[in-house]
Amino acid sequence: MLLFASVPAAAQSDTLWVDARELTVEGQGWATTEGPYDRLPLAAKGVVADGVWGLGKHSAGVSVRFRTDAEWIACRWKLGSENLAMDHMPATGVSGVDLYMRMPEELQKPPGQRWHWIGVGRPTGQEMESQIAGGIPAGEHEFTLYLPLYNSTSSLEIGVPSGATLVAAADRGQAFVVWGTSITQGGCASRPGMAYPAIIGRWLDMPHINLGFSGNGQMQPEVTRFIAELDAAVFVIDCLPNLSTDLVTERTAPMVRALRQAHPGTPIVLVENIEYQASAALPGPRHGYQSKNAAFRAAYEQLVADGVAGLTYVEGEPLLGDDGEATVDGTHATDVGFLRMAEALTPILRGVLKH
Repeated sequence: MLLFASVPAAAQSDTLWVDARELTVEGQGWATTEGPYDRLPLAAKGVVADGVWGLGKHSAGVSVRFRTDAEWIACRWKLGSENLAMDHMPATGVSGVDLYMRMPEELQKPPGQRWHWIGVGRPTGQEMESQIAGGIPAGEHEFTLYLPLYNSTSSLEIGVPSGATLVAAADRGQAFVVWGTSITQGGCASRPGMAYPAIIGRWLDMPHINLGFSGNGQMQPEVTRFIAELDAAVFVIDCLPNLSTDLVTERTAPMVRALRQAHPGTPIVLVENIEYQASAALPGPRHGYQSKNAAFRAAYEQLVADGVAGLTYVEGEPLLGDDGEATVDGTHATDVGFLRMAEALTPILRGVLKH
């Protein structure tokens, strides 16, 4: 049994601090960004809408991978905003950091679950220093630290005892890209590692790029232009909750065609609108998502009829389950909801990736 104890106070004063940019940073699709952990390229500034640009400065999906033989791991990070939490999402998810360890095969529960959570950094201010995990078994291990979902990260350092090794983890190659809404961005996960793209990334053991833009994931042509620059293993499009039915009809086919032109052989997965949780009882929410899904399916079927290959269509109603218990407010997922989404989407991505 692994025991992760708190870090002794004496050990904290003898710490090797390493800038996270010297380690392996995943989740960024472009090399030139305005901030160190931004999600959009500097070239997008003034081209995409201000709302998209501002949300692109949030570090959702960005993570740092490293190897160390340290007995304990600390972190200090500076946030771009003093707004640490939201009224429906805790500070640990909005502004915290989240640490996972790659498990030795003999300790994987269930077998094949390569990554296991070991600690979270709970923010209490705009600048934080926190011990994330201690009592780590002897030997070198690999770790992933997820950055805040709904705040920008201005700086980040990983701390280990002086004398311990701390090196970058190996590059894992192509990432899968998810373009979507606040749900994709991680609203309302309790901590960064529980956003559904992050869960899928651990289960597939591959990097991901989270391009969820809260309220602004609208398949905009100017955003499509930048996403088409990415060398993705697969593009997952999950934008419908931010679109009207008319915009679904207007934008779906041009967006898919632009991605297909730029990447003739890359799989594209089209995800319907989730079932709004109150819709089982209330007709208004039910009509809202069903009309968008009908328009989405019509666009997909026309694309297929026109010979556009490599498309996979995912129905939205099963994603959150049918008991109404998977969200904070009927739309934004809890950890339960994100786990269910990952359980539904991972087999689909395994299939298209042959992973």
